[in-house]
Amino acid sequence: MDDPTVLVTGATGFIGRRLVPALVERGLEVRAMTRRPEEYDGPATAVGGDVADPASLASALAGVDVAVYLVHALDQPDFEERDAAAARSFAAAAADAGVRQIVYLGGLGADDQDLSPHLRSRREVEGLLASTGVPVTVLRAAIVVGHGGISWELTRQLVKNLPAMIVPRWTSTRTQPIALDDVVRYLAGVIGVERAYGEVYEVGGPEVMTYIDMLREASHAAGTRPVPIIRVPVLTPRLSSYWLALVTDVDVTTGRNLIDSMGTEVVVSDHRIREIVPGEPLPYEEAVRRALAERLADGQDI
Repeated sequence: MDDPTVLVTGATGFIGRRLVPALVERGLEVRAMTRRPEEYDGPATAVGGDVADPASLASALAGVDVAVYLVHALDQPDFEERDAAAARSFAAAAADAGVRQIVYLGGLGADDQDLSPHLRSRREVEGLLASTGVPVTVLRAAIVVGHGGISWELTRQLVKNLPAMIVPRWTSTRTQPIALDDVVRYLAGVIGVERAYGEVYEVGGPEVMTYIDMLREASHAAGTRPVPIIRVPVLTPRLSSYWLALVTDVDVTTGRNLIDSMGTEVVVSDHRIREIVPGEPLPYEEAVRRALAERLADGQDI
């Protein structure tokens, strides 16, 4: 597809506010969808729209070729119902508008696994977005490492705030974190690519790590002293979420929903994305360094 018109939902969010400038730099016509367009000060054309308000979507999607869907409600107790309803509305509006491709950032995890509510919801949204016939390209990722990302913030704040950590068994689960820059690169790379229509791609960094590995490497990259880590056999997701709320600024609901997913191994098993978007992903340590550098540039301490 030559020079598609692209709508980015969640344009002011963690991923969206990095993706929009990358697409504008490519010379694409980009619409940044936000609930408060009058407050938007980034590149691209701001358009009003709210996935929870189906009536607002028609005008936002009019004339759009590709829609990037970066919306979820993880901080709400009923996030599964909210996300499902939003995906249904968006899929219907996209079909009515003649959108030719939806690009969605979902979550890693094998289809035959016993997935957490968070990951189950991501899978459900994949299907619902495709339910009206618009081809969907899905990128499935684990933890995205970048300034402002909630999962990365958990890591950074734990390393910063605790003299020692008593951690539950789920911190030994294997995962494959990915740099924010690589997520943006992959999202931008599949937009308008017809061979990617209807495909699901797994994306990750070069290392398979445990959450404990991530904490230790983040501590090293930040230049802080190593944080002693003590494993305990039992610490339920509910207790873990309260623990996180005590030592970080992540709310209990979000923390619980994230922790529920951390017991599931999420490792890339399919590398076909390299055929569409060539290039080596950044190592975890470099992703951490970039996240910390951006935080400092934003006027915040490490």
